[in-house]
This record gives sequence, C-alpha cells and structure tokens, in this order.
Amino acid sequence: MYEADVFHMRTAPTQNKFQYKIFNFYIDLSEVDKLADRSFLFSKNRWNLFSYYDKDHLQFGKDSTYENVKEFLLASGITSPVGKIFLLTNLRVLGYVFNPVSFYFCFDPEGSPLVAIAEVGNTFGEIKPYIGKFKKAKGTIADPEVYMREQKNFYVSPFIGLDSEFEFRLNVPKENLQIGVDSYEDGKRILITSFIGKKIPFHSKYLLKLFVQFPFITVKIITLIHWQAFKLWIKKIPYIKKHQNLEKQTGVPLGKISEPVPFTRND
Repeated sequence: MYEADVFHMRTAPTQNKFQYKIFNFYIDLSEVDKLADRSFLFSKNRWNLFSYYDKDHLQFGKDSTYENVKEFLLASGITSPVGKIFLLTNLRVLGYVFNPVSFYFCFDPEGSPLVAIAEVGNTFGEIKPYIGKFKKAKGTIADPEVYMREQKNFYVSPFIGLDSEFEFRLNVPKENLQIGVDSYEDGKRILITSFIGKKIPFHSKYLLKLFVQFPFITVKIITLIHWQAFKLWIKKIPYIKKHQNLEKQTGVPLGKISEPVPFTRND
C-alpha cells in the first residue's frame, strides 16, 4: 500500500491548484486471492471494508483481471510472454470505488519490465488504456521508466478538449511512489498532476488505520473532482458536454465490452 499526496495544478486559461492525501494499493494480480487470507478486512469479488472486484477493471472476455490484461496485451500486439502483473489502484471501500486512473506494471517471466498500462476512467464508467514500454531511467518523474505522450480522444474532464494529449511519467512503485500525469492542449501544458508516496505494509492494522485516517476515501475522490469542476465552472472555463464530439471519443468503453476496439498505443 502507498500513502500519497496528489497534487493538481491547472495552468491555463486560469490557474487552479489543490493537493490532498490518498492511499493506493499495489497488487500482484496473480495473488489477489491470497490477500483475503492475510486480512479479514479484505475480500475479492465480495463486499467488505476493502474489496477488489475484477469487474472494476479491463474486461476482455476472461474471468480475472490478470487474464484480461494478458488478452488485451495480445490484442495490442504485445506477443512476449507475460509473467507478473501488478496493479496500482483504489479498492472498493464499503462497496464503492472510483478510479480516475489505475496503472498496470507488466513483467516477463524472468521479472524484467515489459510494458505499463495507464487505465484512465471517467465518471460515466468508461475505461481507456494507454500502453507504454519501459526504458532505462532514474525512476523519477523527471526521468521516468515509462514515458507516454498520447492523444487523449476520451471524455474525462468537461473542461479539457477531447483532442488534447495525456503525458504519463510512470515508475514501478518501490519504497517510494513517483508518478506524473499531465495534459497538453496545442502543445502547451495546461494541467500538472503528480502522485508522490511511501510504501506501507499490507496488514489489517494498517488497513484499519488508513480507513480511520481517510474514511470513505473513494467518496472523497469523486466529491473533490466535482468540487474542483464547480470551481472551474464558476471561473467560466468553457464546458464540454459528454454528447459533444462523439467522433473524437475513441476506444471506449473498453471496460464494458469483450471485443477489441481501437486504442492508443505508444511504440
């Protein structure tokens, strides 16, 4: 688990910034069932204080997230053998979850990094993945192990155009968590987001401590998203409705179907 600070700053057309604390889970997808044996506060695919549900993530016709991700990689042209897959995400808290973005870190059978996937979600229950390959790097936001600059073509914020670009700066979570996700319009960075955190062991006492410290964390996240959206609306930032520019909303809702559809891939 990682206790982290999330920082957002919008730079244009007007400045708006905020920071809040969250916690994420970094899960070996091949060992999710074993976590339930380690804590009575955690369950897989059933209600608990903390729950992991396969249906909350990529769906490609398989029963588990691990197999769905492997199927998605194969459909995306990644034919190398896949070993461990780790997922950095929010879990359901008392049955509710919202994940603005989750990250898969995929390794080959020998444990070498293979690819990473940024799984972006919106408030309409849609999911879109973006794939990037690893490179040699320091493992910081300034020098990330995975760098992607991709056309978004996905409805996330009503205040950022669908033809804007995502910039992902990803590093495998270790003792520290260092991830950056920015947005660009017309080549200009208009949104800066960072996730900076430290590792905490997976244990019932820490689960309970984090729940008390951050009660209903997933409700907090969706509430803050709408509060910041209201502030941008008050500042009269142009508002884009979901039904507008549907032709630019490609590759969604991948999280709701079992057949491959157009997606964005970083080579």
